[in-house]
Amino acid sequence: MAQTVRSTNSVPIGKKQKKKHETTLAFDLKENWQLYVMVAPLVIWLALYAYKPLWGMVIAFQDYSPFLGIIKSPFTGFDNFIALFFGPGAEQFWRAFRNTILLSLYGIVFGFPAPIILALLFNEARDGLFRKVVQTVTYIPHFISEVVIAGMVLSFLALNTGIVNVLTQNILGFFGIQYEHIQFMALSKYFPPVYILSGIWKNVGFESIVFFAALMGIDPTLYEAAKIDGASKLKQIMYVSIPGIMPTIVVMLIIRIGNILNIGYEKVILLYNPLIYDTADVLSTFTYRLGIVNPPDYGLSTAASLINSIVGFALVIAANRFAKKVSSTSLW
Repeated sequence: MAQTVRSTNSVPIGKKQKKKHETTLAFDLKENWQLYVMVAPLVIWLALYAYKPLWGMVIAFQDYSPFLGIIKSPFTGFDNFIALFFGPGAEQFWRAFRNTILLSLYGIVFGFPAPIILALLFNEARDGLFRKVVQTVTYIPHFISEVVIAGMVLSFLALNTGIVNVLTQNILGFFGIQYEHIQFMALSKYFPPVYILSGIWKNVGFESIVFFAALMGIDPTLYEAAKIDGASKLKQIMYVSIPGIMPTIVVMLIIRIGNILNIGYEKVILLYNPLIYDTADVLSTFTYRLGIVNPPDYGLSTAASLINSIVGFALVIAANRFAKKVSSTSLW
């Protein structure tokens, strides 16, 4: 009598179909619809405000007219980019590009270490009340409007009534030294330090929160072991605190490098004037004048913004690869 042999690896057809059905999107939506409802507003926001505006990049390759719109405006290829690089206004574009790079580099060199140092000082402060008061005082400027900050800076640096000129004159006059008031905002050489120092004062406290939180995550036994080995406070900072927050420092530095061309135009517009364009004019203000102030050239303005974005994206990629090679920390 023949025997029926059944394979042990065989799976009933019904179970296969059920397993396939369970992996479909419809089944997942049915089972986890609450999660999809929660994430839906974010997806809609991204679609409307992050991805839909990308369609406007087409203007960089057109002789755009607001009366014709994007679809009907004539296509000009790379003419706008050639005009930016080699046209009559190329000198202004390269000046703005240079100033943007320099101000960003000054911000990285002088501004980026400031919140790290402040967070290290907070971490070493043993008086809890004193630390909380200082933290609150340093956080407050971050929540002040750029308009108010710019007004305070202009007021402090005023020629005859500014506190900087008046205080310097009184101090030097006490020692018998004659001081001539300086018109800071009319001399281009003073704009970079004014911009960087006011930015540090405004943001150093708020930016220190990330590094202070990272310091709080360091194992206290590491400090105890360092004390037993005879390490001083400085050596504890050098060999325990800084290595402990190095991944955070690397990630924040990559993000900072990615924004190297994104100088905020609000503060620059509020502080600068035609007398100091040679050091104060940046890509964002240059784009603003192209698209709004002067007889508008929307194609050139969009081309300049697109170059800004492309260079920033390339810098993020390069910084991430460099960080991955020299350390084990990177964004992806």
